[in-house]
Amino acid sequence: MTIKKIVIAALISGFGLTTANLAAASGFALIEESASGLGNAFAGGAASAEDASTLFFNPAGMTRLSGQQMSLVLHAIKPSIEFSNTASTSAPGRSLGNTGGDAGYWAAVPNFYYVAELSPQLRAGVGISSPFGLKTEYDPGWMGRFQAIKSELQTVNINPSLAYKINDKLSLGAGLDAQYIKAELTNAVNLGVAEGLAQVKGDDWSVGYNLGVLYELDPATRFGLAYRSDVRHKLEGDVTFSGGVPAPNGTISAEITLPETVSLSGFRQINPQWAVMCDVTWTRWSRFKELSIVRDNGQLVAPTTPENWDDTLRYSVGANYQATDKLKLRGGIAYDQSPVSDSYRTARIPDANRTWLSVGASYKLSSAASVDAGYTHIFVNSSSINMGNASTGKLVGTYDNSVDILSVQYNHRF
Repeated sequence: MTIKKIVIAALISGFGLTTANLAAASGFALIEESASGLGNAFAGGAASAEDASTLFFNPAGMTRLSGQQMSLVLHAIKPSIEFSNTASTSAPGRSLGNTGGDAGYWAAVPNFYYVAELSPQLRAGVGISSPFGLKTEYDPGWMGRFQAIKSELQTVNINPSLAYKINDKLSLGAGLDAQYIKAELTNAVNLGVAEGLAQVKGDDWSVGYNLGVLYELDPATRFGLAYRSDVRHKLEGDVTFSGGVPAPNGTISAEITLPETVSLSGFRQINPQWAVMCDVTWTRWSRFKELSIVRDNGQLVAPTTPENWDDTLRYSVGANYQATDKLKLRGGIAYDQSPVSDSYRTARIPDANRTWLSVGASYKLSSAASVDAGYTHIFVNSSSINMGNASTGKLVGTYDNSVDILSVQYNHRF
């Protein structure tokens, strides 16, 4: 087994990394990177710097941590993705089919972070997370089967980082993102008298980076600015056909750029009991123009799907209440814009604007250990879809989606 295969097996199989059925953030982003942050709807993500998970949100925040610290996180995510038909039409010679059932089910997403103090000014750390992911899977006989049955995208991001404290007010951080991606797409193929199946699989490794600044106005007030670069992937894999489809199997490639983000956060400790935080995050989803899968000879496997996504903003506010010396309570709300407009919504990613309501708690087990727990319900706006053509049939109707997230986190200081 090659070194590359060993790394992939360890991170995906051994580490157990999976993705949610409907990405909990807009598009196919996964913002679930800590349970402590989830309790505040990730308000203050680039400024709070409470535990080792700050490595993902703003590496400069590592300078607020002393000694060696580790955070282990597990998120359980349950999306609901339900299509309601209004005016769909069947493909020529085929029955219309059912509405696809609930395309969501429970999934688990773990994170790992470790930070070490190398000197009073210097920190180093590494994180393993999944910043993007998506899976939608409908009943194989549903009315949109010629547009999509299964759509799955998974990422593993290995993020070594450094942070340096310039003075008592200013810290800088930077990290490297070694990112693995794999994807699978399936859909039915109309043969007139029968139906076949097309399946595309591909994967890739690529590299990006992230930067962060933390400015502490005073001991109770700090601001964070964080940037994560885009990561440009060229997935390579295979297309296979079954059920009598006359098209040949073969190797394929597909290019996708995972977007950059910029986050501006604030944190204020009002008094010993109360703290408030806020965040605005911009994501450059406009990089996602189309979905195009190409054979080695340059021919398209299927017609290019226009996406034409828009850039988005995510707004969040939150608060903490120190109930006792050991117990801290959290709350937060967020509004997350969708990059998908009604004109370009597809069955593979039936995204829409969403509102987060979050609660959480942190409990100190000892001077060295603590646990965090968080729960979020995401209200996804009802949305419409109108896609397809004469050969595939038209999928016309509405989506009613929602997401529930339950997260736990163990923090330990060595």
